[in-house]
Amino acid sequence: MLIGVIRPIETRTIDVEADTLEALDAAVRAATPAGWDRTGPREISRRDGVREIEAQDLDAMAALVPDGWQLLSVRRS
Repeated sequence: MLIGVIRPIETRTIDVEADTLEALDAAVRAATPAGWDRTGPREISRRDGVREIEAQDLDAMAALVPDGWQLLSVRRS
């Protein structure tokens, strides 16, 4: 039996304005919801919502990954 860890794939672009780089960084951090990480100058990506799925083999595991989700890792149980 294989156990896979999956999470949703979701990115957002955020618009912030500031007078300095430090203020811009603070504005981006303030606009980033919990469970999200900054992945680019104006882009944040969801990092929460992780869950596990089980399957007998990799092909079956790939078939279980819902649209809009990605398989992060696989381990044997």
